[in-house]
Amino acid sequence: MTAARRRVLLVIAVLLAAGAAVALALSRPSSPSLPPRPAGEKPTLLLLTSLPLMFGEDFSIDGGGSPALSAVEKRYRIVPISVSSPAELAKGRLLLMAHPLAQPAEELVALDRWVRGGGRVLLLADPLLEWPSRRPLGDPLRPQAMFTDTGLLGHWGLRLDAPDERGKALRKLGGMPVVTYSPGTLHGGCEISPEGFVADCRIGRGRALVIADADLLNVDEPGDGTNLDAVVATLAQLPTR
Repeated sequence: MTAARRRVLLVIAVLLAAGAAVALALSRPSSPSLPPRPAGEKPTLLLLTSLPLMFGEDFSIDGGGSPALSAVEKRYRIVPISVSSPAELAKGRLLLMAHPLAQPAEELVALDRWVRGGGRVLLLADPLLEWPSRRPLGDPLRPQAMFTDTGLLGHWGLRLDAPDERGKALRKLGGMPVVTYSPGTLHGGCEISPEGFVADCRIGRGRALVIADADLLNVDEPGDGTNLDAVVATLAQLPTR
């Protein structure tokens, strides 16, 4: 066997091994999910999002919300808010920002002050959203194609880069494998995971966890993979008091 042929066979073996490792991770059983909380013990979770989590794209109440909403509601009392104003943020101490619309400058200032005063936020900031939508481009009710950072991440010492290539990718969140779609990469002065997928920022007396993808919330059933379990486990890292 020639040296060139041996090199080709070695490359093929490495590629097959890598593919097998990814397939094994994706087929691995879900980690045990956190148990539901009794209704009277659920802490308030503010929700600010441009995604169709509370209702479908037609805003019908018949669907009962998305699987992601159902998974989170097992442990939190969700209070949707429309903007990050002082009045809205005063409704709770824990906030889930799932690919939100761009916030005006004065409301970003309010959000920053709220976090520095002890608020906790989980921000899903997607630089290349792959979420399917029946609404045409330009429709204000269609989820925006990318997270519009008007200075918030930079103020917290972060930079979010879009992926070089589109497509499905395996990442880790809350100690679990999750399936993402065209995830971004975070850089900066916060504590950042090895792949740049999650940033943990201590800001004043508060804390912000930033995830460089929002498509991981787009599942057909609550038990699909470990995505929703991982999001709930990540929320549990943020104290509610």
